Amino acid sequence: MRRLIFPILLGVSGCAVLIWLGVWQLQRLEWKTAILSQIEDRIAAAPAGLPETPDPEADRYRPAIVEGEIAGPGLRVLVTPDGLGPGHRRIFRFEIGGRSILLDAGWAPLEGGAVPEGPIEVTGNLHWPQEVDGWTPEPDGDLWFARDVGAMAAALGTEPVMLVARTLSEPGGLTPVPVGTAGIANNHLEYAITWFGLALVWAAMSVYLLVRTVRRTA
Repeated sequence: MRRLIFPILLGVSGCAVLIWLGVWQLQRLEWKTAILSQIEDRIAAAPAGLPETPDPEADRYRPAIVEGEIAGPGLRVLVTPDGLGPGHRRIFRFEIGGRSILLDAGWAPLEGGAVPEGPIEVTGNLHWPQEVDGWTPEPDGDLWFARDVGAMAAALGTEPVMLVARTLSEPGGLTPVPVGTAGIANNHLEYAITWFGLALVWAAMSVYLLVRTVRRTA
């Protein structure tokens, strides 16, 4: 009987830890789902004017509607959005009265697309995307490989503020790619299933160990 104590303790403790991890991931799933719902509600809220001093945290995803003009050729970011194929996000200096901000006007094909001219009205969301990592290549002239609000603002001489267009009154050859939650990872359900699956495997192995131990002592 003493020989059975260790495999029993090993099996129970191992299953308990793995089940706890699975339950924890389900709790994280509930938390993350609530956060994503809040973000979606904020994105879809009624747009207002541009705040005087936008804050990267407090004003992230804030809806805004502004009127201004595109100034200069801007920058290109190599992307392949779902349903659109390879192309560039077009990032422009956008003049709004006495201010200038970054405008992510949307997607254009690799061969280029007509840029709206004259005053246009833009409805979109403020965003400070965090796309740059240690693997991101350095910009090659006006061609970039990720959006970096600070660096792009310095390159175009604007405030470090980006408005990602949802609609353009004159889109020209551009297709807006609005802010959304699709790119925000929410893998907690998969993690929970993995932990629960490991708990089942651990339980089966523990039963097998117990059976072998009993046979040896029989």
